[in-house]
Amino acid sequence: MKFNYSIMLYRFKNIQLTVFSAVVLCFFYACSSWDEFKEYTKDGEITYTGKIDSVKVYSGKERVRVHGYLKADPKINKVKIFWNNYADSVEYDVEKKSGVKVFDKIFSVEEGIKSFIIHTYDNEGNKSVAVYAVGQSYGERYQAGLNNRLVASAALVNSNTEINWLAIDLTGGPFASEVRYISDAGEKTILVPVTEEKTVLSDVAASTKSFSYRTLYLPQKGSIDTFYTAYQNVGIYRDVTAEFLKNTQVPVATVEKGDRWGTPADWITNTAVRNFRQAPGVYYGGVDYWFGGPFLAMEAGWSTDNMNSFENGKIYQSPVLSPGIYTLEADVPDCSANGRFYMVAAEGDEIPNIENLNASLANLRTNTPGTHKITFTVNESKKISLGFVGSLTNSGNSGEFFRVTAVRLKQLPAVE
Repeated sequence: MKFNYSIMLYRFKNIQLTVFSAVVLCFFYACSSWDEFKEYTKDGEITYTGKIDSVKVYSGKERVRVHGYLKADPKINKVKIFWNNYADSVEYDVEKKSGVKVFDKIFSVEEGIKSFIIHTYDNEGNKSVAVYAVGQSYGERYQAGLNNRLVASAALVNSNTEINWLAIDLTGGPFASEVRYISDAGEKTILVPVTEEKTVLSDVAASTKSFSYRTLYLPQKGSIDTFYTAYQNVGIYRDVTAEFLKNTQVPVATVEKGDRWGTPADWITNTAVRNFRQAPGVYYGGVDYWFGGPFLAMEAGWSTDNMNSFENGKIYQSPVLSPGIYTLEADVPDCSANGRFYMVAAEGDEIPNIENLNASLANLRTNTPGTHKITFTVNESKKISLGFVGSLTNSGNSGEFFRVTAVRLKQLPAVE
């Protein structure tokens, strides 16, 4: 193989030129950097103060808390915090003392996510390198999105008030509900964790018909301010039988009594339901003493001379009810399967006839054994008639009957 000396010489010259160019460029750059350095330091050497360390930003209601540590730099006499691209700022003096100093300040910031720039300064205006931190302030927009936890039910159960809660979305930061009510000792407030599904209050005053509550929120861990929903009133579902009705269960008291049948005290009975002829011109009805009585009852039949058929026999009371949602319950142990008897709630002084039941607030045919219920609403205090209407047939050796061992009235009070 023969060497081509011309090619080798050409390549060597190119390498020399490249190395020379690189050396020139490095020299030029070095000279330029030195000139720039002299330009920046023409007024003296740059001095930096110690920067703030371990900065944390905690959210609040249209404000934030900034926490950090100032290292042992005795020159530091001021901390300044900027945001909105240096358009807004706060400034704090720093006490001169040895050792690490805690910096902890709360200041107002409009709602939103903010990028903070923090510098420390000395007496000559020298500042530290920038320290960056991000935080969030909460305000009306966040408040507008808060929801009160929902109550599934609140009822008086065995002298205790039981509140059953529905689950709540935890992403917004709810942590408790504040429940306020009248106890035996006066007004009382308790905190209920949002993880609690049922709250049992054992000291609610007997006269208390409702309670109020609101939900508490912390938007972030370590937030310095608690947000609250508006208070909401909730009625306590309770048995109000004793408040509005009288003589409602076995043994039913009577104003007069014959061999088996009597007429109930405190209940209004019409002539039709008083169909038992005790003696010529003497009639009783509405209460049966047999079969475990005395209880409210209607009957016709099994006799051709003293328990006649009747239309629209009535047994009822007419209390004045306060606003709320009511449930009327009746325990019926026994009755005729095909009987025409109804439980009724109606406005006014009397319950309607069977043919006019569509004018009632609520009604239910009760011709099967069991506990029967009707529910109705009262929007303002007024007289409401509650009771039973029936039309029974005497078939000689057979008939129809209807018995009630207990009547209960329950109320969910109307609240604002």
